[in-house]
Amino acid sequence: MTPDDRPRCWWPKGSGAADPLMLAYHDTEWGIPSSDDRDLFERLALEGFQAGLAWITILRKREAFRRAFDGFDPRRVADYDESDRARLLEDASIVRNRAKIDATIGNAAAFLEVAAEHGGFAAYLAGQLPRSAPTLPATATLAEVPASTAESDTLAADLRRRGFRFVGTTIVYAFMQSVGLVDDHLPACFRYRG
Repeated sequence: MTPDDRPRCWWPKGSGAADPLMLAYHDTEWGIPSSDDRDLFERLALEGFQAGLAWITILRKREAFRRAFDGFDPRRVADYDESDRARLLEDASIVRNRAKIDATIGNAAAFLEVAAEHGGFAAYLAGQLPRSAPTLPATATLAEVPASTAESDTLAADLRRRGFRFVGTTIVYAFMQSVGLVDDHLPACFRYRG
């Protein structure tokens, strides 16, 4: 069996042939815990940009996003001014949505405030969510994978209270899945840790 033939969750393949970017993301990132604040900021920003779009669109533009947003360094992004906004709105290699761009810049400032208050954004998340990522039961099916949970509702509300935007409960739950705060790999997936 080759790596591409391994059993996986429902989404890397979708309804057609698996895209190598989707496979790599599923196999090496999705559901793997991250405690790196820069990585956490990038993933939260990308989930916000994904709203209303296919995840593959964001993955295909990921390197362009990294270039455009200075590697998602929250300190640099928080300092962006109107010339940076104009630059981003002209950059055809990323998603040029003014509301999402503005939210990412504003979220960088909020992110830094939360990180300063809690000794890092990862520490803030650890204080908000269970210590170990819950996994799906061994009998779980795709129908049992939620789009949001009480925990994502609470976290989204707290982020909004702190000034974050594009952090609705579905976006926050996708972020939680992405950075391993929940483990929604299905039991048939080779990454399932039940």
